[in-house]
Amino acid sequence: MQLVPALLPSLIQAIDRAIEANAEEVTALDQAIGDGDHVTNLQRGIKALLAQSDELARLDWVAAWQKIGMTLMTAVGGASGSLYGTLFVAMSKAARDRPLNLQTFAEVFASGVDAVKQRGKADAGEKTMLDVMIPVATSLQQTAADSVALPEVFENVTRAAIAGMESTRDMLATKGRASFLGERSRGHIDAGAKTSQLMICALVGVLAEHLTAPA
Repeated sequence: MQLVPALLPSLIQAIDRAIEANAEEVTALDQAIGDGDHVTNLQRGIKALLAQSDELARLDWVAAWQKIGMTLMTAVGGASGSLYGTLFVAMSKAARDRPLNLQTFAEVFASGVDAVKQRGKADAGEKTMLDVMIPVATSLQQTAADSVALPEVFENVTRAAIAGMESTRDMLATKGRASFLGERSRGHIDAGAKTSQLMICALVGVLAEHLTAPA
């Protein structure tokens, strides 16, 4: 897997397009059981990354993930900024002095997700972004261990992200403002899970185009 930071501008642009295209839907989800400002906060962070994308493309992965994490903590603010910032800072630390291939990336991403679990004091089944991130991390680790071909890796990750997002619909929220709604939080997809799914699927789309295209 020849993944290089030069792809970062394309990856960030894809995320920006995905969130913009689904902003109205996600805001409605967030207004139903949250504060209603999730998309606005997230887009502020994405715009900050877009402004830095050329600089990020010139860094190595360790430095790029560190900078992305610190930028998101500052620009997004709130719970999402802290959690996404933690994800990338932890990935940066886990990637030090390691060559990046599918297996090591799976391990690095899993380390980032574990850090998010610790920071948010949450786990799968609590109606959060982790209900997408944890299945995706598991899928990556399984496919890396099985030496699965890249197209199948991307299909599995996409499937895991969508299934994780959909699973939040019937969950009882135990974190954030939604937790105050009790049983009324059921029947709604979590906005953070939805944007996590959208971003992961956008990333997969770009990577599939660049890494599996015929030579």
